[in-house]
Amino acid sequence: MTKIKFGTDGWRAIIAQDFTVENVARVTEATSKWLLKNHKNPTVVVGHDCRFAGELFAETVAKVFIANGIKVFLAKDYVSTPMISLGAVKYKTSLGIIITASHNPPTYNGYKIKGSYGGPLGPELVQEIEDIIPEKANANYNAINFNEASTKGLLEIAPLEDIYVKHVEESFDLNAIKNSNLVLAYDSMFGAGKKVMKRLFPEIYHLHSDDNPGFHGQAPEPIHKNLLEFSNFIKNKKNISCGLATDGDADRIGLYDNEGNFVDSHHIILLLIHYLVKYKNQTGKVATAFSTTVKINNMCKHYNLPLDVVKIGFKYICSIMVAEDVLVGGEESGGIAIKGHIPERDGIWMGLTIWEFMAKTNKTLKQLIQEVYDITGTFWFERNDLYIDEATKNKVLELCKSNSYKEFGKYKVQRIDNLDGYKFFFDDNTWLMIRASGTEPVLRTYAEAATKEITFDILADVKKVLLG
Repeated sequence: MTKIKFGTDGWRAIIAQDFTVENVARVTEATSKWLLKNHKNPTVVVGHDCRFAGELFAETVAKVFIANGIKVFLAKDYVSTPMISLGAVKYKTSLGIIITASHNPPTYNGYKIKGSYGGPLGPELVQEIEDIIPEKANANYNAINFNEASTKGLLEIAPLEDIYVKHVEESFDLNAIKNSNLVLAYDSMFGAGKKVMKRLFPEIYHLHSDDNPGFHGQAPEPIHKNLLEFSNFIKNKKNISCGLATDGDADRIGLYDNEGNFVDSHHIILLLIHYLVKYKNQTGKVATAFSTTVKINNMCKHYNLPLDVVKIGFKYICSIMVAEDVLVGGEESGGIAIKGHIPERDGIWMGLTIWEFMAKTNKTLKQLIQEVYDITGTFWFERNDLYIDEATKNKVLELCKSNSYKEFGKYKVQRIDNLDGYKFFFDDNTWLMIRASGTEPVLRTYAEAATKEITFDILADVKKVLLG
């Protein structure tokens, strides 16, 4: 029996190795038992993204729920994670399930559980489900016939993309964007955002919008090293105002300015706070993950907004958004949510907000970022993932835990924060962080400083110290 463990954001495993029909059925069997124990007449919305065999796995999930007498709203065709989360709210279901491995390499698939409020289910509740995963799923799900289930009222096909498009049209001034002078581009990275963005903006440039479950062999994570083709496309065209990219399940954002320069999530979070407060007169708490820029403190002080810094994993931000009035919730990896939508990461929604900001102000992205810098000061952030063996990774983490690192090359440690990983401050605005990934065999190193050169120098010194 394979031990199934949920990580930072769902269960991920390699397709056909551990991510099998049987194991998906086992997880769903546990989820069914949990639902029947905790909800009266529970219902679930289920879907899959563009990954290999997504439809097969989603149908397996649906059959197990139906076999347990739980009504399923099954997504029509592939969908994004935010569409499932919005679907949970619109259909008032007990949970949402999406088959996706998000930004992970194409050999992976995964299983994300969403709450009725339209965001990640709380970690303690996910743990309750994980604790009751059986050694074998009840094989009775194999006998489920969808036509019969539909007749009995246990299955309904859900047009989640239509619901999402209507929500976008009601929430944004799309005419302002379309009638502006903005020339826009979108790179779906072969992911689940491609169809809906073609529907919303058929007139803009679209990259990697064909069907490719293998993502052309690359992890669909919207970071610069994976988006060089998109960056060069913008540079060569010379007339593109802004480029938006989203990951495999379209909940993470990548952004480019008119010169093809990558705009990271730290800058995007700051832009969103600035836009929503100064230009839209909104207010509320800001919630960010431990690995995000310290410049958010400056922005929050400037606008007198409360700030919560939480562990890495959007589920921690979501729990605050569900309970309190949150303006912006965001993490370093490109997952951001804002007031007026669901408490869920949504790369397309964040991109449209930035495009609306540009259209309404008639300013370039660089001009808007300068407005941010006028408040926070300039900064550069970079992350470097070290793919190392478990023994080396554990040794580094032990040395971090015992406060053995007093310096990294020329950079002397002034103080350490260890909320989630280890953050070594060299001064108030310059820091390094070391943390093991919750979903991959990777040691992540992060750095922030006033300039690009200093940031890269810190990461180079850190790599030497950690790997010898």
